[in-house]
Amino acid sequence: MSDTTNCKSENWYASWFDTPYYHILYKDRNYREAQIFMDNLTHYLNLPEKAKVLDLACGKGRHSIYLNQLGYDVIGADLSENSIAEANKNANETLHFVVHDKREPFEDKFDAIFNLFTSFGYFENEEDNLKTLVAIKESLSEYGFAVIDFMNVYTVLENLIPEETKEVDGITFHIKRYDANHFIIKEIDFEADGQQFHFEEKVKAYTLEDFQRMMDEAGIYLLDTFGDYKLKKFHKNTSERLIMIFK
Repeated sequence: MSDTTNCKSENWYASWFDTPYYHILYKDRNYREAQIFMDNLTHYLNLPEKAKVLDLACGKGRHSIYLNQLGYDVIGADLSENSIAEANKNANETLHFVVHDKREPFEDKFDAIFNLFTSFGYFENEEDNLKTLVAIKESLSEYGFAVIDFMNVYTVLENLIPEETKEVDGITFHIKRYDANHFIIKEIDFEADGQQFHFEEKVKAYTLEDFQRMMDEAGIYLLDTFGDYKLKKFHKNTSERLIMIFK
């Protein structure tokens, strides 16, 4: 298959997230569950009315839009120009979207910064992931809190489905999953618009202990951890998620 469009570049996220196929594959994600999560989070953080919130790695902005509907002044930031162009259709006086590299701090300071749905650990180089943590810390106001919602690596590895096929909007996606060199890798192959495509998602398999080590290095205080979107206690062998609140 010499005509396959192969997108296994080091910066896999820059190409894959900018394609329409990414949004087709994941269009059935449970957004109601995500909204309940944000209701629980904002309540737990006791955010002030009209708090300034940053949705870091916001994609097309669906969660930024919901946070804005809850009454917050929201900025959605993402590296994908296509996603931000789409998100900008929903912008208003208290909802803005910007193309932004999460390794760079913002000049603005935020009451809350959310990095949701495993949008961390994309960088090959650990130094870049550490830079992201430092940038989050530096973008918080004095009384601000940050939230990283990550996969729980222990349960992901325990339940990894090595191969599956998904058909969405007439496209058959062939998906392989495996772990290698402390990364969890998903290979996605499909044919669309007369072309063969190959994409790869690659996320660092960070455990809570890994995060604690990086946070110590970044001068960050880990305040609380939760194991699911209802904010139940984190148990490393059973929790679906690893949700960390820090400042």
